[in-house]
Amino acid sequence: MNVMQLFDLTGKTAIVTGGGRGLGKQIAEGFAEAGANVVICSRKREACEAVSEELKAAGVKSLAFECDVTNQEQVQDVVDATIKEFGRIDILVNNSGASWGAPVVEMPLQAWHKVMEVNVTGTFLFAQAVGKEMIKQKSGKIINIASVAGLGGADPRYMDAIGYNTSKGAVITFTKDLAVKWGSYNINVNAIAPGFFPTKMSKGLIEAGGERMLETTPLNRFGTDDDLKGAALFLASNASNYVTGDILIVDGGQHAM
Repeated sequence: MNVMQLFDLTGKTAIVTGGGRGLGKQIAEGFAEAGANVVICSRKREACEAVSEELKAAGVKSLAFECDVTNQEQVQDVVDATIKEFGRIDILVNNSGASWGAPVVEMPLQAWHKVMEVNVTGTFLFAQAVGKEMIKQKSGKIINIASVAGLGGADPRYMDAIGYNTSKGAVITFTKDLAVKWGSYNINVNAIAPGFFPTKMSKGLIEAGGERMLETTPLNRFGTDDDLKGAALFLASNASNYVTGDILIVDGGQHAM
């Protein structure tokens, strides 16, 4: 294959959780631009349908579903509907996420459980359901959205969210272990660890500590609407066929400081 063919997703089918806004929307758009059929799901049906309609208007086959990623039945419904419509699932992006900011001693147990359920259990449930199809196919690409927050401790002056950080560390280990477990089925499992991108979830963090964040980011800027597309496309395409169990950090160099 030539280099353009390596990155071509024509005929492939991708599911992107949390694809109705933010980083998930960016990734969904990137896959669509590369030729994939794109299935979008999240708890916000209207947001997913809006993105799906945009993709269809651009000539892409797309479906949108309301789905709580912590609900096993709803997860299976999305998988079943995708198989019914497209016959297979080639790519899964586990992007749905939740956070809660609070000092450790004030973190409500209910909030801790919510963050863990969405970020860790939701990732597991979707990977499990889609993985059954990928094992049958003996092929597939799973991309888990982690975070630089999962690589180590974060300065509490601008990121006091121990549940989120812990959950993203768990996603990183989950990614590595699943890559080992499913490599024999020709399933690649990788993660992207984004730095700070202006999204609804990060708005408060950037407002509180944006200057400090930029001081520790060598490229001296936040991520843009295009900065995850290439990374996600690489991990979803044939260009990454010999890459698995890896964490691709997209943070403007922050982790190198």
